[in-house]
Amino acid sequence: MNYEFLLKEADHFGVSVYEEPLKGKIQGFYGDNVIWINKLLPSSANKYCILAEELGHYHTSTGDILDQKNIINRKQEARARSWAYERIMPLSKIIEAHEEHIRNKFEFAEYMGVTEEFLEFALKRYKEKYGVTVSYNEKYTICFEPLGVIKWFDKFF
Repeated sequence: MNYEFLLKEADHFGVSVYEEPLKGKIQGFYGDNVIWINKLLPSSANKYCILAEELGHYHTSTGDILDQKNIINRKQEARARSWAYERIMPLSKIIEAHEEHIRNKFEFAEYMGVTEEFLEFALKRYKEKYGVTVSYNEKYTICFEPLGVIKWFDKFF
């Protein structure tokens, strides 16, 4: 999956996406079925991560959540980010990266097409959600600290 794929997905849901220079530190913004991505972001990986999060807002948020002092708004922000993590970096991709012999977090971020910061936040969120390890498809255990995958032998019975 990549930025272009998410653009098509947004279009499928009737969400328009525009890239324009945005003021201040704003990287992306969602409202009324329109996503604005800061055209000045340094890489396609940045745009990909921001688009995923803004699509997360489309799928999970309601109303104006700009005031992040409000706990309900912060929860909606967290839900949108979680949606993004699970959409573009699901647990299956961690297994896939392991099978492709990805050796470190830098290579993993490159393999996924995401920023290292996005990868770190996604792994932190998964650790909050599952704990230090999670079983996957009864064949793997994903460890979040340190990051690694254990592949178990097939069951003999």
